[in-house]
Amino acid sequence: MVEISRNTSRKIGMRLWLSGGWLTFLVLITLLAPIISPNDPLAQDLFASRLPPFWMDGYEETYYLGSDSLGRDVLSRILYGSRIALLVALIASTATCIVGATLGVLAGYFGGWVDLIISRLVDIWMAFPPVLFAILLIAVLGTGLTSIIIAIIVIDWTRFCRVIRAETMSQSAMDYVASAQAVGRARFGIMVKEIVPNVLPTIVVLLTLEMGIAVIVEAILSFVNLSISTDYPTWGGMISEGRTSVHQAWWVIVFPLIALFLTVLSFSQLGEGLKDRFDPVLR
Repeated sequence: MVEISRNTSRKIGMRLWLSGGWLTFLVLITLLAPIISPNDPLAQDLFASRLPPFWMDGYEETYYLGSDSLGRDVLSRILYGSRIALLVALIASTATCIVGATLGVLAGYFGGWVDLIISRLVDIWMAFPPVLFAILLIAVLGTGLTSIIIAIIVIDWTRFCRVIRAETMSQSAMDYVASAQAVGRARFGIMVKEIVPNVLPTIVVLLTLEMGIAVIVEAILSFVNLSISTDYPTWGGMISEGRTSVHQAWWVIVFPLIALFLTVLSFSQLGEGLKDRFDPVLR
């Protein structure tokens, strides 16, 4: 049993290190994109159209991952596209977490008519297909980064609300809550000082997972040209552009796909690792 526990702990640690390492690297290149980008991501040069990556014949200096059909540097566009992906992941996920977790704690702790109203609202909200709902919201609000963030918040707050509500109800039945009530502490004080700190690990795990979902949603909306201006590089936009010339210049679609896959996988594995790390049974 001890050996199994140690192996499990090593796997969790390796998962956290690998996923955290990629995300840390992504943050660094996002911050340093203006410095380390070999070319202007918006600059077009038709004479440098569809240049191959550095290990293939026909490579030209500074176009390390090749160029697209308009002669734009793929590497530079991926670096700048990571800024949009992480910005949406951070802002949209944090706002979604605040809205959903707050409503979930209120519903789970106070119960009664508060729980009834919030739960019915969640049921109604989850009846809409999320991707179609996002596209509808963007069509109403107009394209742009702000619209994408609002759409993610409006769609995904229910994910936090349902899970945190259940966790809050579980924590509310614990002895430490009954002890706090017995000594005459106010209900609101119990919720803030006793319940929320014990629900916080679950919130952190959900927040990490939501960041990966936000990156996917932004990529989907970029793919269908419902994100920011098509001139500015986004991973979804690059994938959409690359599919039209996949047989002539496969690198235009493959490299942003790899960046998107690794980022979403890292957020997912980080969330799973944190969930296992916080699991009292494994601890």
